[in-house]
Amino acid sequence: MPVFTLQINKKEYTADVSADTPLLWVLRDHFGLVGTKFGCGIAACGACTVLLDGDAIRTCVYAVSRIKSGQKITTIEGLSEKGDHPLQLAWDEVDVPQCGYCQGGQIMVAAALLNSNPKPGDAEIEDAMHENICRCGAYHRIKEAVKLASTKI
Repeated sequence: MPVFTLQINKKEYTADVSADTPLLWVLRDHFGLVGTKFGCGIAACGACTVLLDGDAIRTCVYAVSRIKSGQKITTIEGLSEKGDHPLQLAWDEVDVPQCGYCQGGQIMVAAALLNSNPKPGDAEIEDAMHENICRCGAYHRIKEAVKLASTKI
């Protein structure tokens, strides 16, 4: 099996896995980064979202072999060392999660949005977030938290 060297949350990791192994399972099973969740396995729900060079990707269908040397992966654990990223603080202030299962993926999609557009309007937030599923229906609070975080970035 090939060995893959990955830059995750500003640290270097190596994994001896099959080239077609989804990044999700490398993160969870090989590196213990379990904040990235398995939801659907077909890139439909967004629970497995992380950032790759600042862009949101669905790790459940993203083969580890697609990661190029030097690309930077950020998981929910690496968004901030102390849990004080403006999105994390806004999520807490607005009291977004109910069950919380999808929230890591929701926050990572919101982070990608704010990376590319630090001051999005309602329509831009809805457009960016619409593909992430929240079984609890916390969409209104998610949008409110993204708006709040955008004022603090």
